[in-house]
Amino acid sequence: MPYPDTYQRLIALFDTTQTPYRLIDHEPDGTTESVSALRGHPVSHAAKCIILRVKIDRRTTRHVLAVVPGDRRVDLDAVRRLFDARYVGFSDAATAERLAHAVPGTVLPFSFDPDLELVADPEIVTRPQLYFNAARLNRSAVISGGDYVRLADPRIERIATPDDVGAQAPTPV
Repeated sequence: MPYPDTYQRLIALFDTTQTPYRLIDHEPDGTTESVSALRGHPVSHAAKCIILRVKIDRRTTRHVLAVVPGDRRVDLDAVRRLFDARYVGFSDAATAERLAHAVPGTVLPFSFDPDLELVADPEIVTRPQLYFNAARLNRSAVISGGDYVRLADPRIERIATPDDVGAQAPTPV
């Protein structure tokens, strides 16, 4: 595991804030649809975490961790409008891994890096149980949407679009 400290930081956050959580061990998997089946819940209850590169202007680039329900896609145009940006696209793998402190497929819906802005779709916070890989391909965490908002303090904006619209290609969690 290249980033065991990210997992430890997540568990420490839950423990120090006395947040109720549950861990689920499962076969290694990093895709939203298949890991949701392994965990035994609807895909809509998963947190799909995508790191985006947001070009505000020619000199200014920001990185955004977009969190949407597992049965939705990130609406890149909505993110572009949200930041009044010229361009929004998917971050390259190396940058995403550096900012998330996690390998693809294990990105948490939390930002532990000041250079990674966190934006969550409002549907995420309404979930009674929110599932996500816990910085490991073979272990997931479950917390309530309310606890997620309290701990992560994301900017809450409508950034998801139905899965069949095709705003993004299939992606890891």
